Amino acid sequence: MAELVFFTGTMDCGKSTLALQMDHNARQRGLAGRLFTCHDRAGDATLSSRLGLAVSAIEVKPDLNLQRHVVSEMTSGARIDYLICDEAQFYSAEQVEQLGRIVDDLGVEVYAFGILTDFRTRLFEGSQRLVEMADRVEILQVQALCWCGRRGTHNARTVGGAMVTEGEQVVVGDTKDGTALDLGYEVLCRRHHRRGMTAQVANAGALSPDVLPFGAQS
Repeated sequence: MAELVFFTGTMDCGKSTLALQMDHNARQRGLAGRLFTCHDRAGDATLSSRLGLAVSAIEVKPDLNLQRHVVSEMTSGARIDYLICDEAQFYSAEQVEQLGRIVDDLGVEVYAFGILTDFRTRLFEGSQRLVEMADRVEILQVQALCWCGRRGTHNARTVGGAMVTEGEQVVVGDTKDGTALDLGYEVLCRRHHRRGMTAQVANAGALSPDVLPFGAQS
């Protein structure tokens, strides 16, 4: 039976690498699939990992009907056994529902990959719907680490190395040329996310990792 499986974790936990590996393994077994992505750091219509691997993929734009796209290809004679859907947090709720219908009505396996929450610790629309609809949710076991060495649990947005907590939910940073508004993303533990302590702030000595969030008591 085909399934809709959602693989999730923080940034730097290997989601895109796993997506590429699963696609490679499936093709080695003679299966045929399609790769989808959205707002990848390497640019449109590209699925890339931080290890330097990159392949062409179909860009999921707001007006793309995934179910209609797959049905059209299959009706034209294409064989599709599975879909790899990276950066699925950026898909709309309706597009996630289309993935569910692809599984149920067409018998195509769907493997979705994405982070759960944004830099404000709020659920992405696509991720929320995937958690609600997926047959299985798999938490990736490769732990990303905060600069302090603790397990990274929160995704932070930075501008010039300083954490920001306001702005549009979707702004692509860490781009290939590294020039996008000096904007980047960093994984932090909850403690340092709450305090806005990025690696650059810590390294600059602006704050001590042991400073208390309240004044000293006599």
